[in-house]
Amino acid sequence: MNTPHRYVSGALDLGEVKARVEARENAAQQAATGVGPAPYITVTPQNFEADVVRRSLEVPVVVLVGTPRSPESEQLRTDLQQLVEAAGLSYIVGYVDADATPEVAQAFGVQALPTVIALGGGRPVTQFEGGQPVDALRTWIDALVTQVGPQLSGLQAAAEEAPEDPRLEQALAALNTGDFDAAIAVYDEILAESPRDRDMIQARDTARLLKRLDPAGRTEDPVVAADAAPDDVDKQFTAADAEFVAGAPERAFDRLIALMTTLAGDEKTRVRDRLVELLSLFDAADPRVTAARTKMASALF
Repeated sequence: MNTPHRYVSGALDLGEVKARVEARENAAQQAATGVGPAPYITVTPQNFEADVVRRSLEVPVVVLVGTPRSPESEQLRTDLQQLVEAAGLSYIVGYVDADATPEVAQAFGVQALPTVIALGGGRPVTQFEGGQPVDALRTWIDALVTQVGPQLSGLQAAAEEAPEDPRLEQALAALNTGDFDAAIAVYDEILAESPRDRDMIQARDTARLLKRLDPAGRTEDPVVAADAAPDDVDKQFTAADAEFVAGAPERAFDRLIALMTTLAGDEKTRVRDRLVELLSLFDAADPRVTAARTKMASALF
């Protein structure tokens, strides 16, 4: 297995501009001609929220963040497309071309290409880097569908549900333009009417996290920056957000717990509050949450 290509953001050359245009044209054509949910999609900033995050509330969504420059990426792309087309919409595969849409790759916070991330219930549940044999890939997906799929509503059941609140389209439009404050305001308005709606709480808190992280406007790797300044609480917060979005919540939890052990007073309380906020994005029974809460108790006392 070759070492995964490192993803480095920077100025786009003409080939990347062409690839960006082609990716968006392909996505538009797919949306215009598709009937019902497509098993395989190209992920863009425009369809990220609807076809990845919200779709993962219904079935697992497997996202490949890759590049045509990598043979491993291209093989994974071929294998995943063939597997999903025979899976009867038990899960969906999305492809992110990191060259064509670097802002989407940055939103996932990947550190290497290719990276495959599985989402369920609106959040990352597992991931791996680099190429995999198709048999290993099939086994990994089967476990994902078996373990995560039954916890979701399913595409057929979701189609039979009542129409969703039209205000969610306003929130989606705001997220697509990077107006996180507007999206948060919509979610808060809905929560004022239904304060126990867990999906809306998660959507609002996720929007808050994305606002803090601001992946499109970031010019440095937040994890590298934090590791270079271990005493900078704000940089540790940003790195934890990035690790969380990248599908490595345990790293985010451990980062903040380790930071707590070095602090006292109000600063320690501030870190605890941020940790509790991230923990709240998971089910309380999740073993990762249980383990983190145990470590947090030790760090506090």
